[in-house]
Amino acid sequence: MAAPAQLVTSYLSSFAGGDPDVIAGFVSEGFRNEHLSALGTGSVGRAEYRRRLPDFLASFADRSYTVDDLVEQRRDAVSAEMFDVVVRYRFAATFDGHRIEIPGVMWFGVRHQLIASRVDAWDALTFLQQTGRR
Repeated sequence: MAAPAQLVTSYLSSFAGGDPDVIAGFVSEGFRNEHLSALGTGSVGRAEYRRRLPDFLASFADRSYTVDDLVEQRRDAVSAEMFDVVVRYRFAATFDGHRIEIPGVMWFGVRHQLIASRVDAWDALTFLQQTGRR
Protein backbone atom coordinates (compact mmCIF):
# COMPACT_ATOMS: atom_id res chain seq x y z
CA MET A 1 0.00 0.00 0.00
CA ALA A 2 1.59 3.27 -1.17
CA ALA A 3 1.78 6.25 1.14
CA PRO A 4 -0.39 9.16 -0.03
CA ALA A 5 2.67 11.31 -0.85
CA GLN A 6 4.14 8.46 -2.92
CA LEU A 7 0.82 8.03 -4.75
CA VAL A 8 0.72 11.74 -5.61
CA THR A 9 4.33 11.87 -6.80
CA SER A 10 3.75 8.75 -8.93
CA TYR A 11 0.67 10.41 -10.42
CA LEU A 12 2.66 13.55 -11.29
CA SER A 13 5.47 11.45 -12.76
CA SER A 14 2.98 9.56 -14.92
CA PHE A 15 2.37 12.66 -17.04
CA ALA A 16 5.84 12.28 -18.58
CA GLY A 17 4.77 8.90 -20.00
CA GLY A 18 1.79 10.43 -21.77
CA ASP A 19 -0.65 7.53 -21.31
CA PRO A 20 -4.13 8.87 -20.43
CA ASP A 21 -5.23 5.51 -19.00
CA VAL A 22 -2.24 5.33 -16.66
CA ILE A 23 -2.78 8.92 -15.48
CA ALA A 24 -6.53 8.45 -14.98
CA GLY A 25 -5.84 5.20 -13.11
CA PHE A 26 -4.60 7.25 -10.14
CA VAL A 27 -7.94 9.02 -9.60
CA SER A 28 -11.22 7.90 -8.08
CA GLU A 29 -14.47 7.44 -9.97
CA GLY A 30 -15.86 10.69 -8.51
CA PHE A 31 -12.60 12.66 -8.93
CA ARG A 32 -13.01 16.44 -8.60
CA ASN A 33 -10.44 18.41 -10.58
CA GLU A 34 -10.57 22.12 -9.77
CA HIS A 35 -8.40 24.87 -11.27
CA LEU A 36 -8.08 28.21 -9.51
CA SER A 37 -6.16 29.87 -12.36
CA ALA A 38 -8.14 31.91 -14.85
CA LEU A 39 -6.95 29.82 -17.81
CA GLY A 40 -7.70 26.43 -16.24
CA THR A 41 -10.93 24.45 -16.44
CA GLY A 42 -12.08 21.84 -13.96
CA SER A 43 -13.96 18.60 -14.31
CA VAL A 44 -15.86 16.07 -12.23
CA GLY A 45 -15.56 12.31 -12.61
CA ARG A 46 -12.79 9.99 -13.77
CA ALA A 47 -14.41 9.48 -17.18
CA GLU A 48 -14.57 13.20 -17.94
CA TYR A 49 -11.02 13.72 -16.68
CA ARG A 50 -9.81 10.83 -18.87
CA ARG A 51 -11.69 12.24 -21.87
CA ARG A 52 -9.82 15.56 -21.55
CA LEU A 53 -6.33 14.15 -21.03
CA PRO A 54 -5.40 13.48 -24.69
CA ASP A 55 -5.88 17.16 -25.61
CA PHE A 56 -3.81 18.29 -22.63
CA LEU A 57 -1.05 15.80 -23.39
CA ALA A 58 -1.00 16.77 -27.09
CA SER A 59 -0.83 20.49 -26.25
CA PHE A 60 2.05 20.14 -23.78
CA ALA A 61 4.87 18.07 -25.29
CA ASP A 62 7.84 16.85 -23.25
CA ARG A 63 5.91 17.60 -20.07
CA SER A 64 7.13 17.02 -16.55
CA TYR A 65 6.33 18.04 -13.01
CA THR A 66 9.15 18.81 -10.59
CA VAL A 67 8.13 18.69 -6.94
CA ASP A 68 9.74 21.56 -5.02
CA ASP A 69 8.00 20.90 -1.72
CA LEU A 70 5.46 18.42 -0.39
CA VAL A 71 3.39 18.11 2.78
CA GLU A 72 1.29 15.07 3.72
CA GLN A 73 -1.26 15.17 6.50
CA ARG A 74 -3.95 12.83 7.73
CA ARG A 75 -7.23 14.72 7.52
CA ASP A 76 -9.24 12.75 10.03
CA ALA A 77 -7.68 11.24 13.14
CA VAL A 78 -10.35 8.52 13.11
CA SER A 79 -9.65 7.27 9.58
CA ALA A 80 -6.26 6.32 8.21
CA GLU A 81 -7.77 6.47 4.70
CA MET A 82 -8.23 10.25 4.41
CA PHE A 83 -5.14 12.35 3.64
CA ASP A 84 -4.27 15.72 2.19
CA VAL A 85 -1.10 16.13 0.16
CA VAL A 86 0.01 19.61 -0.86
CA VAL A 87 2.66 19.96 -3.56
CA ARG A 88 4.52 23.06 -4.68
CA TYR A 89 5.67 22.27 -8.20
CA ARG A 90 7.13 23.48 -11.47
CA PHE A 91 5.49 22.28 -14.67
CA ALA A 92 7.82 22.23 -17.68
CA ALA A 93 6.70 21.52 -21.23
CA THR A 94 6.77 22.70 -24.82
CA PHE A 95 3.57 24.51 -25.77
CA ASP A 96 3.03 25.76 -29.32
CA GLY A 97 6.79 25.80 -29.91
CA HIS A 98 7.58 27.66 -26.68
CA ARG A 99 9.44 26.05 -23.81
CA ILE A 100 7.62 26.91 -20.58
CA GLU A 101 8.20 26.44 -16.87
CA ILE A 102 5.21 27.36 -14.73
CA PRO A 103 5.13 27.37 -10.91
CA GLY A 104 2.07 26.18 -9.05
CA VAL A 105 0.56 24.51 -6.02
CA MET A 106 -1.74 21.49 -5.97
CA TRP A 107 -3.79 20.32 -3.02
CA PHE A 108 -4.78 16.66 -3.31
CA GLY A 109 -7.37 14.74 -1.34
CA VAL A 110 -6.36 11.08 -1.16
CA ARG A 111 -8.97 8.53 -0.14
CA HIS A 112 -8.65 4.74 -0.18
CA GLN A 113 -5.40 4.78 -2.20
CA LEU A 114 -6.84 6.98 -4.98
CA ILE A 115 -6.78 10.71 -5.65
CA ALA A 116 -10.31 11.92 -4.93
CA SER A 117 -9.70 15.63 -5.52
CA ARG A 118 -7.13 18.03 -6.86
CA VAL A 119 -7.14 21.81 -6.54
CA ASP A 120 -4.54 23.35 -8.84
CA ALA A 121 -3.36 26.96 -8.67
CA TRP A 122 -0.74 27.85 -11.28
CA ASP A 123 0.69 31.09 -12.59
CA ALA A 124 -1.38 31.94 -15.68
CA LEU A 125 0.46 35.24 -16.27
CA THR A 126 3.82 33.44 -16.47
CA PHE A 127 2.26 31.01 -18.96
CA LEU A 128 0.98 33.89 -21.12
CA GLN A 129 4.34 35.67 -21.00
CA GLN A 130 6.37 32.55 -21.81
CA THR A 131 4.13 31.69 -24.77
CA GLY A 132 4.17 35.23 -26.18
CA ARG A 133 0.47 35.80 -25.56
CA ARG A 134 1.12 38.76 -23.27
